Amino acid sequence: MQKFIMILMTIMPLVAAPAPYDEGKKLYFSKGCNGCHGVSAAGTHEYPSLAYRRKTFLEYKLKNFRAKRGNSQQSELMIPFALQLTDKEIDLLTTFLSEFHENKSNNKNEFTIRGDGGS
Repeated sequence: MQKFIMILMTIMPLVAAPAPYDEGKKLYFSKGCNGCHGVSAAGTHEYPSLAYRRKTFLEYKLKNFRAKRGNSQQSELMIPFALQLTDKEIDLLTTFLSEFHENKSNNKNEFTIRGDGGS
């Protein structure tokens, strides 16, 4: 009986732990990313789309912003937001954005920015 309880206690945290995608989604909204990049991460006419971007690219950009490096005035707007992010939060956010699988029909935007949009 004790063996069963020990096994159950080891498995329970793994079963109850939320997926990195879901944690990243919660962070995206709680950190206010949706205010500029939209609820479907499709961007706006001023801010770039983040959904479906490569994880390594997003990590690189966020870590540069956290190191107070921006390559344009618009991208420097991200610095105060990125300063608050931990490595774990960056990993979760970029997992959510790179694996984005929300309702794709809501990911359409009449404004399209090619490239990284300056951020």
